[in-house]
Amino acid sequence: MTDAAPAIFIAIEGSSFAAAIRQSPFAYMTANVVHILSLMVFFGAVAVMDLRLAGFFSATWPGATLRRARIVAILGFIGLLASGSVLFAAEASHIILNPLFKIKLILILLGLTNVGLFEMLAASRVRDLQPGTPMPAAARIIGISSLVIWLGVAASGRLIAYF
Repeated sequence: MTDAAPAIFIAIEGSSFAAAIRQSPFAYMTANVVHILSLMVFFGAVAVMDLRLAGFFSATWPGATLRRARIVAILGFIGLLASGSVLFAAEASHIILNPLFKIKLILILLGLTNVGLFEMLAASRVRDLQPGTPMPAAARIIGISSLVIWLGVAASGRLIAYF
């Protein structure tokens, strides 16, 4: 435990839940594997959506493609939240002080904000587009931004182990 961390994170790490994770020969390892698999599911779906918004896969119906991929992305995100919570609890006082973890949280917030911007600025114009129709500029920018942001989340998450 790191005494420099705020008390809430010391308490989380000191909880019986976190102790059980650390003491189990499988809990942390399983959460780590689930986190990586969830990331693959999440990012695969995000990549499909964002590349479609950026203008790729133009032969597909944007509305249907985005709707189906969003369901998969949400499922992957739920897996990331659940497994990430387990990983975080086991080492909360250390992780909360890690600058890469803070960058990861900021990027996640930025990624979710980007989803909100899509809904406000571009979703209504994209959902009913016919295949082959060029994407609105806002959709292209949001799609490319999203790819960059979520790649940053994955990279910063992986780099936590080294800082």
